[in-house]
Amino acid sequence: MLTARGIAAAFAGLAMWLVARLIGSPGLEVVGVGLASLPIVAALYARFRRRRIAMRRRLSEVRVAPGTRVTVTLDLENRSVAPTTFLLVEDRLPPPLGRSARLVVSGIAGRTGQRVAYSILPQARGRYRLGPLAVDVQDAFGLTRHRLEFDQMDELLVTPEIEDLTHTPDPAFGPNVGSSRTRQLFRTGEEYFTMRQYQQGDDLRRIHWASVARTGELMIRQDESSRRASGLVFVDNRSSAIGQSYGPAFERAVSVAASVGALLANGGFGLRLGTADGPAVPVSDERFMDALAGLSHVSTRSVAPALARLRAAASADVSLVFVSGMPSPSELTALLRAGSGFGPRLAVLVYPVDPRALPADRQAQLEGRATQARLAFTRANWDCIVLSPTTKLAERWHTPRERPLAYSV
Repeated sequence: MLTARGIAAAFAGLAMWLVARLIGSPGLEVVGVGLASLPIVAALYARFRRRRIAMRRRLSEVRVAPGTRVTVTLDLENRSVAPTTFLLVEDRLPPPLGRSARLVVSGIAGRTGQRVAYSILPQARGRYRLGPLAVDVQDAFGLTRHRLEFDQMDELLVTPEIEDLTHTPDPAFGPNVGSSRTRQLFRTGEEYFTMRQYQQGDDLRRIHWASVARTGELMIRQDESSRRASGLVFVDNRSSAIGQSYGPAFERAVSVAASVGALLANGGFGLRLGTADGPAVPVSDERFMDALAGLSHVSTRSVAPALARLRAAASADVSLVFVSGMPSPSELTALLRAGSGFGPRLAVLVYPVDPRALPADRQAQLEGRATQARLAFTRANWDCIVLSPTTKLAERWHTPRERPLAYSV
């Protein structure tokens, strides 16, 4: 493709040739032909040279939390013996990560390489594909430009926001209040444990010193129920329940599921993830977060099929965490029936919108549904937390269970 300079050179050569023909100047005619053909020669030269450039992209991290800066490094290699001219490098990015990165690279000597880098700051969870790469190669005179594209694609996975539920943010609650809800969810009392010998890499805090004094060997306390039990995290990802993907309520629900899932995994529980459009399946810690990173809403309106699958997965040694919006009375009855076969049960209900932003009548209606649902869960021996889209789970996780579970201001 001709640049503005190349087009100007071609027209100037053509004009010079016409003038030379009119005035009968053979020397000027030769110069005009040469000037007009120069862009063509330059285009052939650039087309030959562009095949001798190689590029590779590297990410500083491929799995990050929101708000983590990621450095993208581009390695350019000139495989020819002659140096290159200036190169314009473009790395295309998905819209949530910002505009495509454009970098200017100075001439690269023959048989050498050059490294350039840029950074991105992802703010929302998701799976993002970076690329393809494109390089604009120009000739030495800047008359023509050829674009060379590289099909290399790299995936950046941004996990949901994970809150620390092990420490209370408000010391006024006291040191023991923060772990009460965790103990209720885990049901792993200190009296239920087995002993085994210490192995390299074990947490030294779990050494049972009474057994050490008795046997003279390092013994590790292993919670029996944590070793056997598992946790099932169910996210009601229907758009009619918590809105659409990347909306405030939907993102709060995903963050809640990730935070409780991380807590269960750190406690030694196996994880299972269920959604409104899929059965509950066992997943590893990483795959659990990866699945939540790519979770999107579904247009299914009825939750009955999902609750039927949930009920089939019930077991007394499985802790159930149900994350959804405000269920209707019919859905609430079916949910309580589906969760009756589980062990510890926790329901986290997220308002679809902040009630404070609604008119008084709609606010009262929405809060009434939340109160009705919370009382029904409590009577069925569930633990229940109610959140607004802007309320963090840690603010309610450490609230004593006997306090009203209203949304925070």
